[in-house]
Amino acid sequence: SGAAHIPAGAAAQVTGAAGAGRAVTALRLEGVAPAIPPRRGMLEALLKPYGELIAVGERASRALWQAVRDVTPFAAPASGTAAALWRISTAPSHGPEIVAQVAAQCEAAALYDWGGGLVWMQLAGRSDAGARLVRRAVASCGGHATLFRADVAVRAAVDVFEPQERALAALTRRVKEGFDPKGILGPGRMYAGT
Repeated sequence: SGAAHIPAGAAAQVTGAAGAGRAVTALRLEGVAPAIPPRRGMLEALLKPYGELIAVGERASRALWQAVRDVTPFAAPASGTAAALWRISTAPSHGPEIVAQVAAQCEAAALYDWGGGLVWMQLAGRSDAGARLVRRAVASCGGHATLFRADVAVRAAVDVFEPQERALAALTRRVKEGFDPKGILGPGRMYAGT
């Protein structure tokens, strides 16, 4: 019922994955109790050639999946500047390709959820939060990216949400004008000029 990949540096911070010392690919099995052991056995047989398999108990499993859900490994530090964080939705087979394209040009770390269809990518040291690189990679593979975290100045300078095509942008503008004719509800909050 769940599949995620946590990179080595991030896995060290996740309960249930912390003892691994390397990247962790987590699979969650849920269902009626009698169906779990045969499915687990089948998965273990299929995956054994790819590396060490570890089964965790319910408490560790809940902690691991909560950390994936909350993107805990990429949480902002209590003090100092946090690295830019992107939320990318794409076809599961394209997630690694997007990350590879960006990581080839800058320092990036990624956490994959939804079997690779949801990618949380953290980029450090980019004045534009890596917007140009991320947008180019997403455009070549398909999907959309949202700048989830960046400094206020960066968020004001780059599009936070995936830029819309001309026709969709016009429709968005007309809908917003219909609900907010005076333009007082969050002007420019989602897209410049709306």
